[in-house]
Amino acid sequence: MAANACKYSRRRCRSDCIFYPYFPSNNPERYACVHQIYGANNIRNILQQLPIHLRVEAAESLYYKAKCRIEDPVYGCAGIISQLHQQIHNVESQLAKIRAQTAFLNSNAHEMDSNTNNPIQRYSNIGQSQFQAP
Repeated sequence: MAANACKYSRRRCRSDCIFYPYFPSNNPERYACVHQIYGANNIRNILQQLPIHLRVEAAESLYYKAKCRIEDPVYGCAGIISQLHQQIHNVESQLAKIRAQTAFLNSNAHEMDSNTNNPIQRYSNIGQSQFQAP
């Protein structure tokens, strides 16, 4: 079975093809995206310069970045990263508001508890209850 890169360039796929493990023929979109953005020679150079154990991650990264660049030619991955940072900022703001509300409600609840446990308040209510009609 030939690598997509070899099929794309109409070359015979050799047994030591650098593209085959990362761009197999059963997923043609993967290589087409990467080739459109980087070109075959650049992909080959990138993969050859890396140790074998890092090539899978590099191929995944190249594909993801190429796909993002095709979907958003201006910002690519940077646009997604910016959106994620904005979402993080919004969630942090919401969390700060909720924490402030929780602290406020806890302080009010504590204040109410301390008022009912106040001995002066308790004894002042005793005299009032004696004079109420049955």
